[in-house]
Amino acid sequence: MTAVTHRYDFSLLFDVTDGNPNGDPDAGNLPRIDAETGLGLVTDVCLKRKIRNYVQLAKADTPSYEIYVKEKAVLNQQHDRAYVAIGAGELLAGEDKKKRKGGDKVGEARQWMCQNFFDVRTFGAVMSTGTNCGQVRGPVQLTFGRSISPIVVQEHSITRMAVTTEKEAEAQEGENRTMGRKFTVPYGLYQVHGFISAHLANQTGFSEEDLALLWEALVNMFEHDRSAARGEMTMRGLYVFQHESPLGNAPAHSLFKRIKPVLKEGVLVPRQFENYRLELDPSPLPTGVSLLTFGV
Repeated sequence: MTAVTHRYDFSLLFDVTDGNPNGDPDAGNLPRIDAETGLGLVTDVCLKRKIRNYVQLAKADTPSYEIYVKEKAVLNQQHDRAYVAIGAGELLAGEDKKKRKGGDKVGEARQWMCQNFFDVRTFGAVMSTGTNCGQVRGPVQLTFGRSISPIVVQEHSITRMAVTTEKEAEAQEGENRTMGRKFTVPYGLYQVHGFISAHLANQTGFSEEDLALLWEALVNMFEHDRSAARGEMTMRGLYVFQHESPLGNAPAHSLFKRIKPVLKEGVLVPRQFENYRLELDPSPLPTGVSLLTFGV
């Protein structure tokens, strides 16, 4: 497969209605928020998780499309697989076990991990725990998602009729119920920026086929990640700036300024995507840059 030869910068728009797009475990699972501006936040880790889940669903762990960081994965076992696959399994046992911390086999093991795991060659990974497979700097990087307008976090009381133990059942009389809390954002439109390096893609083997799968995952990742907690999340547009040069033909920040969601006049409290309009800079793109759109 041919490695990506263009640099890409992209902007992703998505929204949430009556849901929690990314709870903060250090704050009682409240939706993440910028305390100074009131803007909502969604971490890059959250979005990468959804991309990984989509690829795992679409490819079902077919060769070269396995997922390294997934639920209940034992990472060191994957490192051991690499050494066995490259014919260096003897380094995993006996006195030679110490040698797996370094040596000329680390590079081969790192290459094997890139070839077999989609998320390693896409996002990179630190694989020096236990059996050493080195470190990979991924060509695809994402920023935090940030809402266009300040969000309001609503707290809802919920009750549960069922109990977990007989003792709780005996204590539950009349209208007594187990109480809980649920936090939602009534509505929020978020924007994420992403970057793809052709130089790093060549190092990891991130290919044109991988790139097509990444666009597919970004467009469809919310369609297969439904839950009551996350409410209704929808991808509203993926705008990709493709550079002719592997090093890029224009600064990313200047390109991102060309895509600006703004509230429509008279709208004080946004509650739907139609409350916004998307302002696209009509001036010609810089030489060597073209705009691709997905899901618009």
